[in-house]
Amino acid sequence: MPGSDYSGKHKHHGLLVIALTDDKGRLLWVSAARPGRTSEITACRHDRLTVRLRAAGLGAIADLGFVGLDDSGPDADPAVITGYEAARNRPLTGGQKLSNKAPAAVRAPVEHGFAHLKNWRVLGKVRTDPKWATTLVRALLVLTNREVSR
Repeated sequence: MPGSDYSGKHKHHGLLVIALTDDKGRLLWVSAARPGRTSEITACRHDRLTVRLRAAGLGAIADLGFVGLDDSGPDADPAVITGYEAARNRPLTGGQKLSNKAPAAVRAPVEHGFAHLKNWRVLGKVRTDPKWATTLVRALLVLTNREVSR
């Protein structure tokens, strides 16, 4: 539980960490920690996530927070697959609604991987320099993988 001086509305207290998991939910990689006010797309672009995925011949399924990240063009295979977002004046079609269900179903094990990382309570209390937090999160990644494999 955050302290009494912490407000969930103000994002300048927290940190943003992007993580990649495999299809079983095992954590593979975590990005550098960034201030909580950073958007997910900005953090991915700073870490050159789509470039790294393409170089490795991999792809990722992401939630709607990453829509617009992979603007690779019509000829290239996307490195990051997201669902469709409805706009106020443009509701989703039936096909788009149906295609949004597939990534949502695949993401369930991924969310379990994030839950394993979030079980370390120290992450809820970190109010420090993102450089220090990056070292902490990467150490917790190693510990989490060790605990899950036991």
